[in-house]
Amino acid sequence: MFGDNAVIDIGINDQQNLPENGDSSNATAIKHLRNFSRRMCASVSSASRFSMLPRFESSNDARYDNFKTWSGKLERQISNFRGNPIELNTISDSQETEAESLPALDRYLDALEGPELDTLRASEKLVLPEDKTWPFLLRFPISSFGMCLGVGSQAMLWKALALSPTMSFMNISLTINLVLWCIAIGVFSLVASLYLLKVIFYFEAVKREYYHPVRINFFFAPWIACLFFAIGLPPHVGKNIPQIAWYVLMAPILSLDLKIYGQWMLGGERKLSKVANPSNHLAVVGNFVGSLLGASLGLKEGPIFFFAVGLAHYSVLFVTLYQRLPTNETLTKELHPVFFLFIAAPSVACTAWAKISGEFGIGARIPYFIAMFLYSSLAVRVNFFRGFRFSLAWWAYTFPMAGAAIATIRYAEQVNNLNSKALALTLSIISTFIVSILLIYTILHAFVFKSLFPNDIAIAISHKKSKSKTKLQRSTSIDLESCESPVKPAQ
Repeated sequence: MFGDNAVIDIGINDQQNLPENGDSSNATAIKHLRNFSRRMCASVSSASRFSMLPRFESSNDARYDNFKTWSGKLERQISNFRGNPIELNTISDSQETEAESLPALDRYLDALEGPELDTLRASEKLVLPEDKTWPFLLRFPISSFGMCLGVGSQAMLWKALALSPTMSFMNISLTINLVLWCIAIGVFSLVASLYLLKVIFYFEAVKREYYHPVRINFFFAPWIACLFFAIGLPPHVGKNIPQIAWYVLMAPILSLDLKIYGQWMLGGERKLSKVANPSNHLAVVGNFVGSLLGASLGLKEGPIFFFAVGLAHYSVLFVTLYQRLPTNETLTKELHPVFFLFIAAPSVACTAWAKISGEFGIGARIPYFIAMFLYSSLAVRVNFFRGFRFSLAWWAYTFPMAGAAIATIRYAEQVNNLNSKALALTLSIISTFIVSILLIYTILHAFVFKSLFPNDIAIAISHKKSKSKTKLQRSTSIDLESCESPVKPAQ
């Protein structure tokens, strides 16, 4: 192949000089070498064209660095190892984009509209790009744990239906409870894993949610969901759980109670009259659910303590939400489902007190009738809960309805008649139907329409007021001062 008779001259026009002796073996070798040379030339030209393609720049977008746990340092080190160092001016721009401090409560109220604080005002500007879809973890909110509450409450409901003597005529199998409990555990594992990744990679975004006056209430949701799993534990899995598990689950709820209730009591910028909204019920429901689980495990003093704390703060919250200040804007239509959280606290409170006292007496019936009245007053207002797009806020329908159905089952055990049984069955069917519809809608919007997790505006505001708004406020104050200044009489 490399002999003197097999010399190949590949020129610009791909002209080749074949040997003249007609040796077939040499001709075959020359043919293979010619094909190999052509493939090498094609590969080199393809590589040169590939090197001219534009590089993927999203990983080098420094605007996301301030939300990352390591502030993008690891990414810059990897880029330096690859030989593509990030320019210093890009880093300096990212540092000037966002300051180290978190936005204060007044900043949230100024930059975002409504007590839900999810709509950016026209005079504000985001610190993250508005024309791009942000990384998924930045768009995954803490309110996603509402799905865990909805599915977990269904496991509790069907366990109550299967074990209640007054509902024995339905012959409900405990297998349904087992299937729903497993589904709830799967949903919780998925949501908790995703949010744990957010804590690891975007801890600054988690801090912003924690200091958000509305989102902080949803930090109770993971622990309430775990309490639901313990109460709805199928008999096939275990008869009961150790009492130490109750102390482990109630420790974070007590810590959050001390922080939030202290802010409500001591006032300041986070006083209850300023941040009151229906999602505050989550900060109270955890106490009643913990009381219910503790009484089921045979505890006495701990469940009464949490029941008393929850009852005191629910009374204050109930009155505050009924007479909200005129400065508090009304909720947008998309968040109307959260009004069903009014039903959650009294529904769970009546079952918790019935478990503590041993009977569904007067102390349990008073919050039960309050829950039924609130349920009826919301159910008759059909137009109030339609005409808006689907979002995670719709899951606020689920566990309050399940709590009302479970409370009605306990009430039917004490007042055993046809009306109580029919009411318990009707509320149970409605609750299960709503959860099934929402689960289907959630799957469609998450995987088909891909609209379940839009850009999370609430965490992307700057800690500083926009210049245009500051100038507007200054000009307004100057105009007011000029209007209020007395006119000097002519001399």
